[in-house]
Amino acid sequence: MEYIKMAGLSIWHVVIFLIVVVLLFGTSKLKNLGKDVGGAVKDFKKSMRDETEENAQLHTPRTIDAEVKTADHSSAKS
Repeated sequence: MEYIKMAGLSIWHVVIFLIVVVLLFGTSKLKNLGKDVGGAVKDFKKSMRDETEENAQLHTPRTIDAEVKTADHSSAKS
């Protein structure tokens, strides 16, 4: 049972703490809190991925071939 103790807390301390939290806030508020935190994490990951993609596009090496292709497309549209 020693491996269950963490930072001087027994499993009973944790169980009592969880019961008090559920009684104070209720399951619906805790569920909404979980959804909000999950949504925030999802948005954060999406913004980090978008930022990484933008940085990759901004820092792509420019080659002569890329410049020629860009010039060909712009002259064809005119």
